[in-house]
Amino acid sequence: MISPVVSQHALTQQLFTLGVTPGSVLLAHCAFSRVGPLEGGPVGLIRTLQSALGPAGTLVMPSMSDDDDRVFDPTSTTCAGMGVVADTFWRLSGVMRSDSPHAFAASGPQAGRITAPHPVEFPHGLDSPVGRVFELDGQVLLLGVGHGANTTIHLAEALAGVRYRRPKHATVMAHGSVTRVAYAEIDHCCEKFNRVDGWLDAEGLQHRGRVGGAEARLARSRDIVEVVAARLRADETAFLHPYGVDAECDEARASLPA
Repeated sequence: MISPVVSQHALTQQLFTLGVTPGSVLLAHCAFSRVGPLEGGPVGLIRTLQSALGPAGTLVMPSMSDDDDRVFDPTSTTCAGMGVVADTFWRLSGVMRSDSPHAFAASGPQAGRITAPHPVEFPHGLDSPVGRVFELDGQVLLLGVGHGANTTIHLAEALAGVRYRRPKHATVMAHGSVTRVAYAEIDHCCEKFNRVDGWLDAEGLQHRGRVGGAEARLARSRDIVEVVAARLRADETAFLHPYGVDAECDEARASLPA
């Protein structure tokens, strides 16, 4: 059975019901296939989000490189791994994209601040797009995806002071030459990020609903960071699988001091 096409007007009303605030900063992680057939396709979803925020609002999406071994170019490097909505967003007129392999894209009054230069070696600290959304008291929308896709949780890990790291690298252009930058990133498989659902729900800090055909979650960036950081200060390894379950989590655990 073919699902009916959802109108942009109906989607806007669902976003308002969920709690999206006009004039706010909204960091959106989207899976278009879960939203379902929508008037205007991926561009229609982007325009709907922008319409719900209004001219005073700022829309932000992840825009990271798909290839760590190629120099990132904000005008041409794809981010297909972030989904069709994110990979469409940065290409649109009026959208700014940060010049980093860990790029985010944004449109609206705060776009310049959010996409200003940020360090390659520390992708999700306060001096990063997710950190700036946090400082601006932005909201985080998970549309058709769970907290496993929520980059703001990495900010909470950084602010909680977790000590696990995994070796990473990025390729950048520096002083006219291609340079490989090696660094240690707070990282693991992220599957246990889904525990955040229960933590936020228990404190009434997460709105849930349907947007199109997708399950949607909405929370303040500051609430996510506060709740997650408190849990991590009590148990640094709350997001890591036990040894032998996942190779990325094994690597993160092995980096911890004995």
